[in-house]
Amino acid sequence: MNGSSVENGAQMKSDEKVLDEVSQYYGKILAKSSDLKTNACCTSDTMPRELRVAIGKIHDEVLIKYYGCGLVRPELLDSLTVLDLGCGSGRDCYALAQFVGESGKVIGVDMTEEQLNVANNYVQYHADKFGYKKPNTEFKMGFIERLDELDIAEESVDVIVSNCVVNLSPNKHAVLAQAYKVLRKGGEMYFSDVYSTRRVPKNLVQDPVLFGECLSGALYYNDFLRLARQVGFTDPRVVSSSPISIQNEEVQEKLEGIDFYSVTYRLFKIDELETLCEDYGQAVVYKGTIPGFPKIFKLDSHHRIEKGKMFPVCGNTYKMLFDTRFRPHFEFFGDFSTHYGIFDGCGETNPFEELNTTSAAGGSCC
Repeated sequence: MNGSSVENGAQMKSDEKVLDEVSQYYGKILAKSSDLKTNACCTSDTMPRELRVAIGKIHDEVLIKYYGCGLVRPELLDSLTVLDLGCGSGRDCYALAQFVGESGKVIGVDMTEEQLNVANNYVQYHADKFGYKKPNTEFKMGFIERLDELDIAEESVDVIVSNCVVNLSPNKHAVLAQAYKVLRKGGEMYFSDVYSTRRVPKNLVQDPVLFGECLSGALYYNDFLRLARQVGFTDPRVVSSSPISIQNEEVQEKLEGIDFYSVTYRLFKIDELETLCEDYGQAVVYKGTIPGFPKIFKLDSHHRIEKGKMFPVCGNTYKMLFDTRFRPHFEFFGDFSTHYGIFDGCGETNPFEELNTTSAAGGSCC
């Protein structure tokens, strides 16, 4: 047996242990959301009225057994297939089921039997509650790192959501890679999770409480960006972010010096996105037709697009609107025939300008 095989075997054993500890934490130790020691499992976004109404139609036991707060809901879900990674008791699935409609479908995946039992107990209940002739929700027990074992076909899902679950996986590369495979072209992974401002030390990663609280399993944000790009999500976009307050002294002491943030990302599966924002002289005009956004559509934290106003965009943003379900809601101007350099204001600058300024007094080519 070669060295890499031994390493992979050890890693697999370690991964299985982590998954078992997480399953125990969420299946047997926690009884309700208030049992969590921190607010790390909460999204940073305020829940809009239509989501509160949707949650109001969900059975009480599903709500009680859901561990966390907030809910991620991307726009334009009608008739789509949505996959929820780490669905727990099914609260988010049943909420989103009301937005995809009877012709859409929501699939929930979770590894915790106790949670899935609750979700499955109310499949028909919610179909009746929503006035559907048949259920549009389905729950699968398994691992989010192994979607290929759960009869979820490649390129069969329009949107993937997840609420503070990816950080609980010991193999985040596998989660992102599997997500990319099952997404249709033009689809997206829209999810909230926890990220750190530095790499968490190994001894803290191995703490089952810190891991179960969605903290010590958090990725250093630059490591996340590298992983996302490796699997094909070339241009991750931040939708929203907020600092996490750890109001437990014992937990806070262990994690002193590391800051954590709750961040909602959207990752599009689009061919030929570039690693940087490039300028091709393009622009879009928002028609104001996306439900719930009559005046301004927010693609991400840097793109608030007003109705009726010409809005210059980089090539990647152009594709994120043109090659996705958003296309009917915009007018598009320009093409990719002429490149004008880096898109102004994207955070990148000419790397040679400063060098030329500092060496103007004279210097060698070395």
